Amino acid sequence: EVQLQASGGGLVQAGGSLKLSCAASGIKLDDYAVGWFRQAPGKTSEAVSCINGGDGNTWYEGSVEGRFTISADNAKNVVFLRMDSLRPDDTAVYYCAVTPKVTASVNPMTYDYWGQGTLVTVSS
Repeated sequence: EVQLQASGGGLVQAGGSLKLSCAASGIKLDDYAVGWFRQAPGKTSEAVSCINGGDGNTWYEGSVEGRFTISADNAKNVVFLRMDSLRPDDTAVYYCAVTPKVTASVNPMTYDYWGQGTLVTVSS
């Protein structure tokens, strides 16, 4: 059984940092693409960042590029999302997801496995 455990959310002031973790069991993350998505109150879900399996190529949504960094620790089977210079509009529930493909996609429909979400709240 594949399980994803997202953690690391919390309350932080604007300008602060958080590091989210997505720990997987039942699947080897470096064989597949992993994405981070977020859903803010009253808004639709959006892709934030993705990392390919294998080559480790990454993608970032425009508003987070330069502030967020996605990385993987294949030995620990964990994908991280380091978030710096956080802003109030980053407030959302953040989810990690795995697609049974090597190449990442921003389309959430391509992801089969989802973590439970971790809440990030950025105060102004």
